[in-house]
This record gives sequence, structure tokens and C-alpha cells, in this order.
Amino acid sequence: MKRLLLVLLLAALAPLARSQSLFSEIPAMEDGLSSITGLSFKYPVPYALLTKDQLRRDFEKRINASFKPADLRAEALTLKLLGLAPADFDLRQNTIDLLTEQAAAFYDYNKKKLFVLEESGNGAEERIALVHELAHALADQHFRLGKYVQEGLRSDDGATARMAVMEGQASWLMAAYLYKQSGGGDGGIPAPILELMTQSIQTSAAEYPVFSKAPLYIRESLTFPYLSGMLFQNAVFEKLGRESFSEVFVHPPVSTHQILHPETYLAHAGPVIPDLPPLAAFKGYRKLGEGTLGELEYRVLLTQYVNADDGNRAAAHLVGSSYAILEDKHDKSPALAFAATWDSGESARAYLELYPRVLRGKWKTVEFSSQTPSVLEGHGDTGYFRVWLDGATVNHLEGSKSPLH
Repeated sequence: MKRLLLVLLLAALAPLARSQSLFSEIPAMEDGLSSITGLSFKYPVPYALLTKDQLRRDFEKRINASFKPADLRAEALTLKLLGLAPADFDLRQNTIDLLTEQAAAFYDYNKKKLFVLEESGNGAEERIALVHELAHALADQHFRLGKYVQEGLRSDDGATARMAVMEGQASWLMAAYLYKQSGGGDGGIPAPILELMTQSIQTSAAEYPVFSKAPLYIRESLTFPYLSGMLFQNAVFEKLGRESFSEVFVHPPVSTHQILHPETYLAHAGPVIPDLPPLAAFKGYRKLGEGTLGELEYRVLLTQYVNADDGNRAAAHLVGSSYAILEDKHDKSPALAFAATWDSGESARAYLELYPRVLRGKWKTVEFSSQTPSVLEGHGDTGYFRVWLDGATVNHLEGSKSPLH
């Protein structure tokens, strides 16, 4: 899936008068970030203030420029057919509402400029937000974030991992800066402070009405880069020290699995993407889109319809996944094909054993014509389905107009 959800910061900012005053602290903040990372700012970071209306218009313009209507439709269909969003979910509108609700400041790596929202808040929160965005600016001056993001679009899961690098490192540096200001050193973040940051990210997001009502996958997609990305940066820093701030940009993680399990990133253990299952059953269909899925998607899917413990445990064994969204050329009915490869045949069977609960959860009605340890067949809301085990890979075909065998 193309990643529609843009980066945002879960913090409130102070009013205009105090913002102007706080901007005078930028040089000291830059010095602090350089002391922690060993990277210097090559030039001053320009900044400007935005109203809420200007911010919303900016987000709408970005979405319109980056995503064609066909792309948005394909992504929304994919989320709905997977079971990650309800059938009536408006992805574009919800995204704009979410970002307008929560965004308080952002660094535009295309314009090389920092934008701050003219909203009320308190000086401490405003200072935290500004440090976070300056961390983005520092990374951009050394590693060209625009190019970094663009190259990541070759893989959907890889794109999410790169976003986690960007937001996670900025969040980690924000915490490290505050720790340094309170008398700590440049050698990392104590575990209690890291835990406090984790709780802060989780509780801050939940305070927003639009966010709280969004589907679980949308909520997780928004917090994942900040929370899991921060913990990833911390793990890499503990292993590599200052070198970590460059390493994650020069040699980016390639999957959300690597973000969630930093030891696999450090061991250079990347995903293995399976081929799609045969699409002969969908003759007369056209392909609307295709891409990769990662541990993040499978964690949410299984957590949503099974439970958190079993879902997270099963998803951790994912090696790689691919998908395609299809559409009948005549009646426009959609179908979904995807494949998931696991680290062993046992892990694949464990996932397949859980999947009937996903089908029952995401559809109003489902009837199984065959349900064995290696094959699931039947009929659901979108049509006929077949899910089958092939070694360590589980193949899915869902949405056929006729039985699949």
C-alpha cells in the first residue's frame, strides 16, 4: 500500500507571542542536538507560523499532489478487504482530519523549512515540539530526507520502516535533549525516561477525538513511527553509539519487522517476499495495485480479530508478504490476493489456524466448505475464498465469483 498517512507530531504548541520568543532558543537547541549526535547544522533552519486553516489546506494540497484518486481508492480498498478498515471508511478525509487535529509543527524537507501552528499550549510542550522538528532538519541537512523517503517507496513495508527511522530518531533525540538539559550526559537515555516517553506518546495520541475513533490500524500506523521507531533508535544507539544516527540513514531498515526487532536489523536479516498466488481464477480482472505487507499489518490484523498476545506472537514470525488488489473490468467488484511467508512451516500453520477468526471478524457472514490444517475454503461477504498452506507460505485468494479449488 502507498503510505497515505503523513508524519505528524503529538504535541500542543504555545501562542504566537511565545512562539516568536521561543524561536530565539533555536541556536541553543541546535548546539544541544549537535553535541548528542556529533552532527553539525550546516545552515540555520528557516521557520514560519501557520494557522489551522492554512495547515489543513497544506495537507490537502500535499495529498492531492502525491496521490491520484485511483491510488487513494486502491489503498482504501486494500485496507477494507484485508479487514484493517470498515467498509464505509473514508481514508482521504479521515487522514486530513487526523493530521489537522494533531499536527502542531512539521519540518517540510522539500521547502527545507520548519512550520509551527499558531495554537495555545504551554512553553514546555512547545519547546519539545521544536526540538523534535529541529532533529528532522539536522537529519535532512546530512541525509536528504526527501530522497530517503522517495527511495523507500519501492517497498510499502520498507517505506514504513524509513518513516520509523525519521520519527523515531527525532523522538529519541527530543528525549535525549531534555535529559541533557536536566543535567544528564550525551551517552544515552536512562530506561525510566524512555518508559516515560513511551507512555507519553501513547496517552497523548488517545486524547484526540478523531484519533480515538479511527480504526485500530490507522491509530497504530500513526503511533508506530514515533513509539516503535524511538525504541529502535535506542537499541541501535546502545549497540553503535553516535554512529547509529548516520547508520540508520545510510543503511536503512527494510521492514517493520526490523524496527520491532532491532537485532534483525543489526544482523542484516531482511525480508523474503513471496510471489503472489496464481491469479487464474480472476480472469477478466485488472490489477489496481500491488505491494508488500509487513509485521505491523499482521500484528494489527491478528490483534484486532484474535487477541494481542497470540497476534503479536504469531506476527513476529513473518518473513515477508506480498499482495495485489484486483477489480472486475465489468462490474467493478474487488478481489484480493496475498501471500505470507513465515520462518517455518510450524509458524505458517499457526497463522493459518488463527485465520478463520480473522475471516469471522472482518465479515458479517462466512461459511466454510472446507476447513483443514492446510486449507480453508468457503464463501464470505466479498465472494468465494481459498487460503492454503504451501510449505512455509500461506496463500490467500478472496473475492472470487465462483468456488476456488
